[in-house]
Amino acid sequence: MSNELATKENQAAIMESVMLGGDLSKLTPSQRVSYYKSVCESIGVNYLTRPFDYITLNGKLTLYAKKDCTDQLRNLRSISIVDVNIVETEKQFIVKVKGQDKEGRIDMEVGVVNKGDMKGDTANAQMKAVTKAKRRLTLSLCGLGWLDETEVQTIPDARPVSVTEAGEIVTEASPENVNQATGEQRAPIEIIEVLGEWAVNEAAQFWNISNEKAAQAISKKWHGKMSKLEFLDLLHSA
Repeated sequence: MSNELATKENQAAIMESVMLGGDLSKLTPSQRVSYYKSVCESIGVNYLTRPFDYITLNGKLTLYAKKDCTDQLRNLRSISIVDVNIVETEKQFIVKVKGQDKEGRIDMEVGVVNKGDMKGDTANAQMKAVTKAKRRLTLSLCGLGWLDETEVQTIPDARPVSVTEAGEIVTEASPENVNQATGEQRAPIEIIEVLGEWAVNEAAQFWNISNEKAAQAISKKWHGKMSKLEFLDLLHSA
C-alpha cells in the first residue's frame, strides 16, 4: 500500500513539474504521447500531422509550433491579416503585421530577419520576415505562448530533439554534433543542394508541377547549398 501511495505521489510530482516548469522530459513515453495529443485536442489541431516538435530550451524539453500548427490555427480561428508594414534597414527586415480573428479581436506582431542569415538574398529575407510575423501573430491571437518554428532557428540555446511517435526521446550524439569545448550536443543540421533531387522533388510536389519546371523555378530563386529546414521555410513562404 505504501509503495502504491509513493508511486502516485511520484506521478503527481512529475505532472506538477510539467505543468509548472514545462519540462516534458520528466514524463514517461506514454505520458508524453498522451500530453501531446491532449495539447492538440485542446486547441483543435490534428495531432496526426505532427503540428508540434520538441526542443530543449534552458535545460527543459518543451514543444514548439510548426507551420502545420499555425496554418491550421489560422483556418480554425478565421485569422486574417489586415495590414503589413515592411521596414528595411541596412542589416535587417522588420515586418509589422496587424490581424484579427473571427471574433473581431485585433492584435499586432513583429518579425525580424537579418539579411546576412539569407546569404545576401534580400528578397527571401523579406519573405521570411513576413512569414515570421504572420506566424507570431497567429499564435498571439490564439493566446498561445509557444515558440514558432522560425523563432527556434534564431535561438542559440534551442536544441531540436527527435521524439518518436511512441514518445521515446532519440538521443543523437555523433562526434560532429558535439561541441568539443563544452561537451554539449549540437542540433544536427542537414545541408542540401537546392537543385538536388530531394529539393526538386519537394518543390514539384508542393507546387504541383513537373520536376523540370520546379528545377527552373528554384534556379531563379535560390542557389547553392542551405539547410533542409531553411529550404522548406523558403519554399512554403514563396
